Amino acid sequence: MRLYQGKDYDDLSKKAAQIVASEIFMHPKAVLGLATGSSPEGIYRYLVKAQQEGTVDFSDVTSVNLDEYKGMFPDNEQSYHYFMEENLFQHVPFKASYLPNAVEENEEKSCREYDELIESLGGIDMQILGIGANGHIGFNEPGEVFERGTHCVTLAESTRQANSRFFDSIDDVPTHAFSMGIGTILSAKRIVLVVSGENKAQALYDAFYGPITPKVPASALQLHGHVAVFADKDALSVIKEKGLL
Repeated sequence: MRLYQGKDYDDLSKKAAQIVASEIFMHPKAVLGLATGSSPEGIYRYLVKAQQEGTVDFSDVTSVNLDEYKGMFPDNEQSYHYFMEENLFQHVPFKASYLPNAVEENEEKSCREYDELIESLGGIDMQILGIGANGHIGFNEPGEVFERGTHCVTLAESTRQANSRFFDSIDDVPTHAFSMGIGTILSAKRIVLVVSGENKAQALYDAFYGPITPKVPASALQLHGHVAVFADKDALSVIKEKGLL
């Protein structure tokens, strides 16, 4: 793990975006793995700015997203398709962008086809991640095993509660989602993890200083040789309390 400390969320987002922009500059045909939610919003804001200023060219870049709510159509305002369109895709001319097919009735077919798509692209060059308070990455929730490939997940109640802020009520939050597996995430050549807020501090500590266990899915990142973590002081509070910084 290489750790970059940000003064605040905006600062760490700017630093992380610079790393992503450098990846595109060095590899114009890069395949980017993208995440949704509040963690990567700042990165996308700075990438849009870079695109508008002409300092980054996305025209040969392909993106694949980590996850999508099961049964959620792309035009639904709560879908991750919609989130990505609003925050990035309508502002940045990617060569192609993909998300899991969450409305395919045959779950196994949808998962298999997404894995085959990623493989056909030559894998992911750089994967952007956030982390859940329970240690999840993508929608890989704590469990008994690490899932290798794309799969349909039953969302933890804590995840649904955390995501309920985007919905009218908790009852509207989906109970299932499609997600890349831990194996797919770890196959990315480089990983960028963005962590902000005191509510993520224990999860960040557990991910990198605790045992590697599917009960803390992000702990699998310890097995990867090229992880850049961008965190603010609140997210680093537990690590600092332990005297590790």
